[in-house]
Amino acid sequence: MDLWLLWLIVAAVLAVAEIFTLTAALGMLGVAALVTAVGAAIGLPLPFQLLVFAVVATITLLFVRPLAVRHVLQPQAARFGIDALVGRAAYVVSEVSGLGGRVRIDGEEWTARAYDETLVIPPGKTVDVVEISGTTAFVYPRD
Repeated sequence: MDLWLLWLIVAAVLAVAEIFTLTAALGMLGVAALVTAVGAAIGLPLPFQLLVFAVVATITLLFVRPLAVRHVLQPQAARFGIDALVGRAAYVVSEVSGLGGRVRIDGEEWTARAYDETLVIPPGKTVDVVEISGTTAFVYPRD
């Protein structure tokens, strides 16, 4: 079996392993194996193939992987729709309990339920929106 084919198999195995780990390290090693497979296909001797693999793996792991990880882990810039309402303050319009009630969030009235089902929140209180499910806001009192 040709060496370039072995490098190609190694690259494929590393790519599949990366899918399961999501660390980006195995993906970078797979790229290095792929580049080495190209070098083996054009006739580089084995010592130079190993050198190519080591150099490309080092470069990708030291420079490309940190950029990729930073890009993946950056927080979402803005929340939209109902996700933007979670964490906001709301004003209780009618008594809120585990069964129901009404709150005003940014000028709009929402059906509400207490996040803690044992609580009864009287009208006029300020609450925090903990979660929104469908058209119901789950709220918790601020005090």
